[in-house]
Amino acid sequence: MIKLDLNQFDAVIFDMDGVLVDSEPLWKIAMEEIFNGLGSNLTKDDFQKTVGMRIDHVISYWKEIEKWSLSTQTIENQVIDKMIQLINNEGKALPGVIETTQYISNLKKTALASSSPLRLINSVLKQTKLSKHFHGVFSAETETHGKPHPAVFLSAANFLDAPPSKCLVIEDSLTGVIAAKSANMTVVCIPEKTHQPNPKLILADYHFNSMEDFFIQIQE
Repeated sequence: MIKLDLNQFDAVIFDMDGVLVDSEPLWKIAMEEIFNGLGSNLTKDDFQKTVGMRIDHVISYWKEIEKWSLSTQTIENQVIDKMIQLINNEGKALPGVIETTQYISNLKKTALASSSPLRLINSVLKQTKLSKHFHGVFSAETETHGKPHPAVFLSAANFLDAPPSKCLVIEDSLTGVIAAKSANMTVVCIPEKTHQPNPKLILADYHFNSMEDFFIQIQE
C-alpha cells in the first residue's frame, strides 16, 4: 500500500460513529429496543442495511416496511434519547482516537462531519472530551440530503476553506466512503468491527485495521 502523507492535505475530516466512538453497537441496541416497543421483530442483524444513513432516513426506511403508526420524528426522538443515555453510560473514544485527533489538529484544520443529529454529536463530544480537537462540527441533519450524498463533507470543507481535493476523510462505512468520494475527497477507511465485512469498501483510497494503525503510519 502507498504510504499516506498528511502533507498532501489542507484539512482532515472525521466521521463520528464507528470512527471516533464505539457507538455502532449502541445504535443497534437503541433501535432494537425502540422498534420492538412498536411491535417490531427487527434485530441487530437487520440494521446492517441502514448503516451510515441519517437517522430520519433509517426510520423512514423501516417505517415503510413495518407500517408503524407513530410519526418518523417521534420515533427518531425516542431513538436519540436512548442513544444519549447509552453514550452517557457507555460511550468512550476508540483506541488511538484521542492521540490521533490531537496530533492532527496541531498540524491541520480538522472537522467532524457526521450523519448523527447535533444533540447526539454534542453528547459524544462531551463524553469523550474531543471537542478541542475539531475546528468545526457538522451534522447531516442540517443538509437537504444525508450520506451517501456528499453535502455534509462539502459544508465542512467550505467552513475550513479547504478545496475538496485537499481534504482527507476518515470513514468506517460504505455509505460514508461513497459520500466522501462523491465530494472528490481522499478517503481512509477503518471498518467498524461489528459490521459485516463489505468488499465494496475497496472504494476507499487507504485502509487501516484501526485508528492506532493509522496513527502509527502518519507519524512515520
